[in-house]
Amino acid sequence: MFSGIVEDVGTVVSLTRRAGGALLRVATALPLSEVRIGDSVAVSGACITVTGKEGKEFTANLSAETLSRTTFGTYRTGTRVNLERSLSLSARLDGHLVYGHVDGTGTVREIRLEGDSRVFHIQADPSIMKFVVYKGAVAVDGVSLTVSSVRTDGFEVALIPLTLGRTTWGGMRPGGPVNVETDIVGKYVLRFLEGLGDGVSRDFLKKHGFA
Repeated sequence: MFSGIVEDVGTVVSLTRRAGGALLRVATALPLSEVRIGDSVAVSGACITVTGKEGKEFTANLSAETLSRTTFGTYRTGTRVNLERSLSLSARLDGHLVYGHVDGTGTVREIRLEGDSRVFHIQADPSIMKFVVYKGAVAVDGVSLTVSSVRTDGFEVALIPLTLGRTTWGGMRPGGPVNVETDIVGKYVLRFLEGLGDGVSRDFLKKHGFA
């Protein structure tokens, strides 16, 4: 589990395709002496397992499922990625609860300035948008963000200079693909409501003490 607060911007050293997946190698300034084989690391929002490390680099095996649901398939040598180690129980939760289970990818369609901030319009599939709400939480490329606007074809997020400087977002351009993970709470709420069948009625509210 993660918080969406990026610890380091790493660099892809290589992405080697293999039968049924790929091997990813990333260079980072994270203290890898504190990272064990088998630990989880969020790479631009996707939770992967560290399978090897050497010097200032770590490797991870990517499944075909991970490649199909994330932007990993577009990675090349030199691609910059947002990195976050998994949370410890004693850590402060400064962002929101992020699982690293990417729902799908979106595309940056527009970037505009608003004061010192940049507003990004992210185009996303309806399967993602049904979980996106105004002022709700969303993790985009591993960064915990607040939805500032919901549009018919996507949503908007505003990033302050500090976030732009500490993540890959400072170099984001229109047309860039991004990993999107919506808030887990919204998923459970929708699943609950879908299971009600006829929906929320007065009898339902009375039964559960709300009316």
